[in-house]
Amino acid sequence: MTTTSAPLTVNKKSRWQLFWTSPAMRKLRRNPLALTGLFITLLFGLMALFAPLIAKPTGDCLRDLGLTSASQVTNPANGAFWRAILAPPASCYKMERVSFAQEPKPASEITGTFAPFGTVNGYNIFYGLVWGTRTALKMSFIIVAITLTIGVIIGAISGYYGGWIDNLIQRFIDVLFALPPLILTVVLLTILRAKNPGGDPTGPIILAFSVAGWASYAKIIRGDVLRTRQLEYVDAARGLGARDPRLILKHVVPNSVAAVFTIAVLDLATVPLSVAALSFLGLGFEPGSSEWGQLVDFSRAWLKPEYWYALAYPAAFIITFSLAFNLFGDGLRDAMDPKSR
Repeated sequence: MTTTSAPLTVNKKSRWQLFWTSPAMRKLRRNPLALTGLFITLLFGLMALFAPLIAKPTGDCLRDLGLTSASQVTNPANGAFWRAILAPPASCYKMERVSFAQEPKPASEITGTFAPFGTVNGYNIFYGLVWGTRTALKMSFIIVAITLTIGVIIGAISGYYGGWIDNLIQRFIDVLFALPPLILTVVLLTILRAKNPGGDPTGPIILAFSVAGWASYAKIIRGDVLRTRQLEYVDAARGLGARDPRLILKHVVPNSVAAVFTIAVLDLATVPLSVAALSFLGLGFEPGSSEWGQLVDFSRAWLKPEYWYALAYPAAFIITFSLAFNLFGDGLRDAMDPKSR
């Protein structure tokens, strides 16, 4: 009598399971500092998303949302709730002005509005910090996304084709590196703002940072592409008739962007610092905008012990935001590095 054994069943893992159990993710999950940075980053993200519920709109923002009282914004059945969450009008990014007194006032002396951090130049510090989180995240992700895309495209072309194309691109990058990034950004922003004085500075700021920031990504991706294009699977794809655009986009770039992505996460922490520096220098957002650099600029005239709150709270937000992205970025870089596994 013969017996037949049952066929072996192989449990196929989904892409999510393969990603979650990969060596890089296992090492990232074992890094408490990286997880702490990720947790703080998510808290900032939730604060930015629910800013209308944390620091409720007033004045022109309330009018532009079509509301009569701040309590109405908390009703999900109201269309204004979703508009305030997803696409608030520009007036909502203006800090609530409690008074026109220049001298900072603590929370204990303020009545009629919710200002737990006090005021400076008459502006509600709490409102500016909460809505300023939206500004910081929006500027960070837009600027890093644009610079990363441009840098990856130009760096991949430079590294893949080589020759005079590579030489021309690299010499242009050397010219950009001859100027410090912040100085180049200030020069470009000054020129752009001079053509449209008094206009919305968001576009010029994004354009200036994009022009000054893509070169570092291009330099990194070029080095990885130079290594990747020599691998056997690229030669095999070329032998099967794949053209250069397909080789670059499908085979070369996806296997060359690990290092540049970790650098991009770290850059998410530096963009708000640079934007705040521009506002401090008077080249950023207009006075009264919900932006952390504005609050630091307002507080520099009141550097006295009794007005500690005017600078302490904005500084704490900026430091915590940068620290969170740096902790997560360092952990991600270590996890993605095969030599450290």
